[in-house]
Amino acid sequence: MNDKKIYGYCRVSTRKQSIERQIANIKLKFPDAEIFREVGTGTKNTSDVRPVWNRLKEKIRQDLSSGLKTVIVFDSVSRMSRNADEGIADYMELYELGTELIFLTESYVNTSVYRNALQNQVGMTDSSVDLILQGINAYLKEVAAEQIRIAFHQSEKEVTDLHQRVSGGMRSSGAAEKIRKSRTGKKFITEKSITAKLKILESAFPFNEHGLSDKDCMKLAGCSPNSYYRYKAELKEQYSSGLTVDEIRKTLQAQKS
Repeated sequence: MNDKKIYGYCRVSTRKQSIERQIANIKLKFPDAEIFREVGTGTKNTSDVRPVWNRLKEKIRQDLSSGLKTVIVFDSVSRMSRNADEGIADYMELYELGTELIFLTESYVNTSVYRNALQNQVGMTDSSVDLILQGINAYLKEVAAEQIRIAFHQSEKEVTDLHQRVSGGMRSSGAAEKIRKSRTGKKFITEKSITAKLKILESAFPFNEHGLSDKDCMKLAGCSPNSYYRYKAELKEQYSSGLTVDEIRKTLQAQKS
């Protein structure tokens, strides 16, 4: 009988983001993992937007009480929590329960690494030297815990920096102004050109790392070579300015409305 249950936890912040890459990464390493998918609502109250995570933690407790060993696999530390404090608290709670945590991107903070660090403490000698050794062991434990805190804080910082780059990219590219002009008639934009750009954005490299060739994308977009390369150049300009694919898509969809 299999006495270990493996779960994969995947999370995105909005319904417009794709969760499939996370699932594929986990399934590649752990094909038998049962996947729990979380899609946030964009609100700041974590307890309101993570019912799937709470359900998974309750499932973990039930499995452990019935004698099953449990494992949770994440694509990265950033998927476990929305902020560093919450992530650290959940990590330590699950570690104390006996659940193994695996982070595919940051394997150096897997619970197995943390556990090994604690097990490598200096043994006691039943003498007055033990007072010093206790201090050394406490220090070693704190060093191991600090590595976990650093990973979660770095992940939170990267997410914050990304949001700032997106906001700055939108300002520098004049995305809002382009939308306004298209609505007020200062710049004539056809629905056909927007539809073609959306198809290029979906199917062409570098917007899609597994994109089609230019020839195939051109057919899919249904436009002439001149129009295709002009549209692609305009999209690449926005992309290079710091806008994400999702932000560009929103801009185009706003122009259609």
